[in-house]
Amino acid sequence: MSGKKNVAILGSTGSIGTQTLEVIRSHTEKFQVEVLTAQNNADLLINQAIEFQPNCVVISNEALYEKVRDSLLPLGIKVFAGEKALADVVTMESIDIVLTALVGYSGLIPTMKAIEAGKAIALANKETLVVAGELVTKLAREKGVNIYPVDSEHSAIFQCLVGEFHNPIEKIILTASGGPFRGKDRSYLETVTKAQALKHPNWDMGAKITIDSASLMNKGLEVIEAKWLFGLSKDQIEVVVHPQSIIHSLIQFEDGSIKAQLGLPDMRIPIQFALSYPDRLKADFPRFDFAKYPNLTFEQPDIQTFRNLGLAFEALERGGNAPCILNAANEIVVAAFLREEIGFLEMSDIIAETLVKADFVKKPTLEDYVNTDKMSRIITEEFIKSKV
Repeated sequence: MSGKKNVAILGSTGSIGTQTLEVIRSHTEKFQVEVLTAQNNADLLINQAIEFQPNCVVISNEALYEKVRDSLLPLGIKVFAGEKALADVVTMESIDIVLTALVGYSGLIPTMKAIEAGKAIALANKETLVVAGELVTKLAREKGVNIYPVDSEHSAIFQCLVGEFHNPIEKIILTASGGPFRGKDRSYLETVTKAQALKHPNWDMGAKITIDSASLMNKGLEVIEAKWLFGLSKDQIEVVVHPQSIIHSLIQFEDGSIKAQLGLPDMRIPIQFALSYPDRLKADFPRFDFAKYPNLTFEQPDIQTFRNLGLAFEALERGGNAPCILNAANEIVVAAFLREEIGFLEMSDIIAETLVKADFVKKPTLEDYVNTDKMSRIITEEFIKSKV
């Protein structure tokens, strides 16, 4: 990799964003921070900007604009605010790669704008492909833009494909930790608390993705994302529960050979690979020791208890705007669960009800996706109110 890559980090104050800055901090000879953005965490955004000296920052919450502007004015760092600024800033000519670490649907429009501008994408926002995978991948092909996966599972598949792009995939196997409630039955899940659901056994993530992991919706979203990233059918994607989270995913080729990518649970590895591809950069991350993991185990996911994974496969098979409905409903129910308005199992019930009630569009446009997201959220909120 010659010269420095100028990096825009959308969502720099979140879990993925802060770990991305750790990677860049260790490789300042390779990367330069060009843009940082945050939704509400103005204090951390200011501190990051002071350290990394980007060209500009965006604070999505316009009420915080003056605070950020006044803090960074003496440094000559440009400050913008609002959702439109977030979508506009990714088109800056100086940007080489955009790492999208925004949470949920909010990542769609900025990612599409970045692709339209010809920017390489390091994708940590799986919902972008869940909501509008067909549109996004079609646009990326038209613009000759590479999308490098940052999710550990999709990064694992991508790493296993290096040198194998000409060989057809028979199937991929996405691994899941099983979350904090692996092996529990529905009667147990009826009474679980927010605090219990936020205790992931292996990964340190934001609240939304941690709840998604506990409900297996995260794996369901990854199944849909995998279809678009790797051009697969539903029948070519399998999920297996692997509690140790050492094998991050596997790929099976037509001759029956299986390749896997292994390592300790550490998001900095897939982040760094997405930024540096095709090179691997030296890192001092902790190393895996087989002696400490004498048993790597695997089991089938329980989709009767954890309905979200099954709902995701159903939405994928249905196609059209069904995954968009699924994602919108999930974002609303997770927020309601975190506010302790609904129970853990009610999340799946409400998502299923929204999938039935929301209007189905077989061949959606971008406008259809925007409308679907809006209406699905309204329908989901109504279901929540009926249960409170």
